[in-house]
Amino acid sequence: MRAPLESLVPRPRRIESGAGALTLGEAGVIAVAGAPDDLSPALRLLRHALGPGWQESGARASPPAGVSCIRLRLVPRADRPQSYRLCVTPAGVEAEAQDRAGLFYAAVTLAQLIGVSGGVLPACEIEDAPDFEARGVMLDISRDKVPTMDTLFGLVDMLAGLKVNQFQLYTEHTFAYRGHEAVWRDASPMTPEEIRELDAYCRERCVELVPNQNSFGHLERWLALPRYAPLAELPQGGAPLPWGGVHERPTSLCPTDPRSLALLEDLYGQLLPNFTARLFNVGCDETFDLRGEGRSAAQVRARGEGRVYLDFLKEIHARVTARGRRMAFWGDIIIRHPELVREVPRDALALEWGYEADHPFDAHGALFAASGLPFYVCPGTSSWNSLAGRTANMRANLAAAADNGLRHGACGYLVTDWGDGGHWQPLAVSLAGYVYGAALAWGGTRNRDLDLAQAMDLFGGTQGYGDALLRLGDLYLRCGALRGNASELFLLLAKPRGRALPAGITTGTLRDVLGAVDDIERALPADQTSVVGQEVRHAIRLLRAACHRGVALLDGTSDAPAARTVLAAEQEALMAAHASVWRLRNREGGLSDSLARMEAIHREYIA
Repeated sequence: MRAPLESLVPRPRRIESGAGALTLGEAGVIAVAGAPDDLSPALRLLRHALGPGWQESGARASPPAGVSCIRLRLVPRADRPQSYRLCVTPAGVEAEAQDRAGLFYAAVTLAQLIGVSGGVLPACEIEDAPDFEARGVMLDISRDKVPTMDTLFGLVDMLAGLKVNQFQLYTEHTFAYRGHEAVWRDASPMTPEEIRELDAYCRERCVELVPNQNSFGHLERWLALPRYAPLAELPQGGAPLPWGGVHERPTSLCPTDPRSLALLEDLYGQLLPNFTARLFNVGCDETFDLRGEGRSAAQVRARGEGRVYLDFLKEIHARVTARGRRMAFWGDIIIRHPELVREVPRDALALEWGYEADHPFDAHGALFAASGLPFYVCPGTSSWNSLAGRTANMRANLAAAADNGLRHGACGYLVTDWGDGGHWQPLAVSLAGYVYGAALAWGGTRNRDLDLAQAMDLFGGTQGYGDALLRLGDLYLRCGALRGNASELFLLLAKPRGRALPAGITTGTLRDVLGAVDDIERALPADQTSVVGQEVRHAIRLLRAACHRGVALLDGTSDAPAARTVLAAEQEALMAAHASVWRLRNREGGLSDSLARMEAIHREYIA
């Protein structure tokens, strides 16, 4: 492990080493100056890090000789929100900040230093402040995993410890709306009471829980039901997709039907009172149905797709602001109509998302900046549709977002973590993206070359599995073909036979992946019972099943009865393991939908 000061995550803006060290004992004094509400997050964290022998006192306290003292002080200033200064000398610790969040981040850094130094703190002075004011993580809880409350609490603790200050739960149908039970009945949704409990938990850790409800596209679960089908823009489905093929089911609300807005008003009235955050992410991305072939076709022909989209967005904005909230929305549709960007309400927030290493954050950021519309950059963990991640792409995508967001004045950085394709990847696969994204959002230049495996093990909950997760996440590079927003290894396991495989994928490349998996598995920690340990081994199981299926398809043995029997047995074991690992962190709802995708492949083998 590196020296304690070099192990801090995110790396601070300035560290100056001093002479000597401070040994913290089991007892000491935390002297505080400031309003109790401003001090409480920092005090709660330090109590946990220091133990019950440490007592609070007023700012003028003089501890007895030989008793360590940590002094926390608020020094309000108008500049540099969330900044702090931390000074460690052999005589004690002094932390000062200009606001509640800054004092909490001073405590986060001190708690990390206590943990990595064994309580023998090197003398130092640290000055620190974030690159981005808002630093968030968004977790998909609609495809198909809804985490347990314990999982969510643990995630908030981890993210707050990485100085993340915003958390979103991407929602399509997984909030328990009254009167709409048919939509969420089998989904194990978040309840209003759970949201209020999570919101309070977040606030205690200087994290803002931002409501998130998609409000235009991605409403398949709603529009599939007879009650809501009349609200669809394209009731028959079949919208063409930008990457080829069609979207078989209706997915978008009809923007020219007043009943669409009536539904949204009902949902907002139930959802928003449970959150204290002012920001509200209304989604509105990927409105595939709005191409002039649906119920709004006449309006699209007369005024253009972009104008019809923008008019509906403005109607949503009016309803959001009427409830005292600020609207955030995904920027992928409006960016295709640059002439309309300046007409978006000026208090709205555009979310510029893109998940590939070469996503044009530079060009899009420049456009939003020139228009005067505030925006976040929103890269991703690259975990979805991958089985074990896409480590190299994740690193490059997150770094490009940080660099270009800073260049063009983005006011926030939101790491997205999706669950497309049944959310087969375990949560452990996403942890690298959480840690690296948090570090870059706090300070891009100084965290670019972060020792990510060590950072994950120390502060990202990977418990010694960090290196294995990063290596597993790079195996997509070795299968012989690359594609956007997915790995070919995932597609081997998820798609039915008959799909033409890319020419670069051969039995040789897949056996190479299998050999690499074996090497990584042999080097795993001996522990097999921890949640992360079980998740890593399940990712290995998924990769092996994908490669075995691919080899059988390529060498022609997939039709042989003996091979089909072996593949069917492996798929059965995979499904059982998937259910078991799923239940470690998630609710029951959604599991049957996720398993149905695996069962479709199993039926191929036993047909």
